[in-house]
Amino acid sequence: MSQSKTGEEEDFQSSGIQLTTWKRLAQFSRAYPRTLWTLAFFAVTTGATETAFPLVTKYLIDAITLWQKDTTAPAPEFGGYILAYAGLTLGLSFSVWGFIRAAGFLKAACASDIRREGFAKLQSLEFAYYDKRATGWLMSRLTSDCERLSNIMAWGLLDVTWAFTFLIGAAGIMLALNWKLALWVLTVTPLLLFVSRFFQKRLLTASRKIRKINSTITADFNESIMGVTTTKVFTRQEANQEEFDGKANQMFEASVRNAVLSSMYLPIILTLGSLAAAIALIKGGIEVSIGVISLGTLVAFLSYTRQLFEPLQQLAHIFSELQMAQASGERIVELLETEPAIFDSEEVLARKRQQAERPTPNMADDGLPTGVGDIHFEKVNFHYGATKGKEPKMVLNDIDMTIKKGETIALVGATGGGKTTFISLLCRFYEPTAGRILIDGVPMKDRSLSWLQSEFGIVLQDPHLFSGTVMENIRYGRLEATDEQVLEAAHLVGATPFINKLKNAFLFEVGEGGSRLSAGERQLVSFARALLKDPSVLVMDEATSHIDTETEHHIQKGLTHILKDRTCFVIAHRLSTIENADRILVVHEGRIVEEGTHASLMKLGARYSSLHAHQSLTASNETW
Repeated sequence: MSQSKTGEEEDFQSSGIQLTTWKRLAQFSRAYPRTLWTLAFFAVTTGATETAFPLVTKYLIDAITLWQKDTTAPAPEFGGYILAYAGLTLGLSFSVWGFIRAAGFLKAACASDIRREGFAKLQSLEFAYYDKRATGWLMSRLTSDCERLSNIMAWGLLDVTWAFTFLIGAAGIMLALNWKLALWVLTVTPLLLFVSRFFQKRLLTASRKIRKINSTITADFNESIMGVTTTKVFTRQEANQEEFDGKANQMFEASVRNAVLSSMYLPIILTLGSLAAAIALIKGGIEVSIGVISLGTLVAFLSYTRQLFEPLQQLAHIFSELQMAQASGERIVELLETEPAIFDSEEVLARKRQQAERPTPNMADDGLPTGVGDIHFEKVNFHYGATKGKEPKMVLNDIDMTIKKGETIALVGATGGGKTTFISLLCRFYEPTAGRILIDGVPMKDRSLSWLQSEFGIVLQDPHLFSGTVMENIRYGRLEATDEQVLEAAHLVGATPFINKLKNAFLFEVGEGGSRLSAGERQLVSFARALLKDPSVLVMDEATSHIDTETEHHIQKGLTHILKDRTCFVIAHRLSTIENADRILVVHEGRIVEEGTHASLMKLGARYSSLHAHQSLTASNETW
């Protein structure tokens, strides 16, 4: 099992709550102002209603005490107190219903919006972003992290508003009843602040470690499922289990440490609450005995003191959750704030807006001519980013050439020579690190990405199919295509015979990633998908490697018609498939070392001739 990559995004140095992170996340809740106001209203009314109960009790006890001392005085009006309690109870019930409804809606809405924006961001990011991050890491961001954040943004906001409302109301009432006794009770507040500060850094560090390990575990699960065949073939089950056990143990230790810290935090808050109650009981009891305060006031103080630390406990719990959610928030914000390295320039965007407002016929969305004509590589270099302690390795070096419209260009050479990188730059999956690529004399950067990618059809060696039917996968690149056009594309690539043998034919469910089809069948479906798109440029990266020679011959016949007036790039190790190419480029260590037709390169008697002779000999031996 490979070591899961989590990328530089795991290296967060902050040790406290980062307001900038939560300010960015608050944008999701602020998108629903009516719900926020509703939530705040019901949270405030809930807190205010709860503070009123001890007051009613105080006045009732004082009235009863006064009547007991003076039996000639009229008896207390119990009916009024019953109505007051009933009214407060109904008000409290309605407020609780209201805030649960509002918080539930806000949680679902925020989670939905975060996932939607996160998915949109992932769609816009360049290939290099995915090179540095494991699939499991990305999945964790939009699942567990998103769930944790939506919870804290909805229920956390509710609890904080309610807690502060109750704390302010209770503290204000106690100060009004007897400010000296109230100050005695509130002396524990500085201790509470000290304890909170002490645990803040430790809880946050522990929670970040948990999230980091969880990301690697998720990535390992994903790799294990995707690579189950390879694991069994190489009998790696035990070794994989040992590696996974190590990470599981790390997760266990980090989780236990976090649980220990949390288990210490809340009991300390409870102890401080008991201390405040003891102060109120002792000091208040003395003052009742000497007639400074009434019995009802003491009972109210004891009630407020007991209730006062309930919201404090809730705030402590929210604070603990906030520590853990901070790490999730940082990762979500890191994803959402990542700017694509490959994007449309302001000039291109301005042309797109102008074209959208005043469309020019037969023009692309960026206001320039449609279709791809001549392509020119102008001293193009490319290397991937440098790793720690190592210089970047040059993948393509000084590529300078022109491809005419309608040419079929084949790229051959040893694995790792730069062929696929050449294609990736052409499709603008990556940007050249030096030089530039021009289309009809216009730099590729000056054309819109949506136009460029709509003009290219790509067939890969290991194509990805989506869950759904064969028909839906072929139509994926051109949703408006009719059934007849889908059938024609499948016929041209020779896919119809195998499709018709499937259960339900074109309505056959291919499974996740096309798992219910063979590698060759997936390539044929991918081929039909690319042809249906009707691209100006067709790119085939080992597109027939899993297809038998008879089917490949059928595809070649279909391509003769399809590729008329279209440019085609072919990467192939099977040299017999590219002998009819207009030009063959031999790529070696990032450079084009030979160029020409099959006949001219064979006559040259250099690297291409040697490769061709070696393959012919190998094929002859295999046949023999």
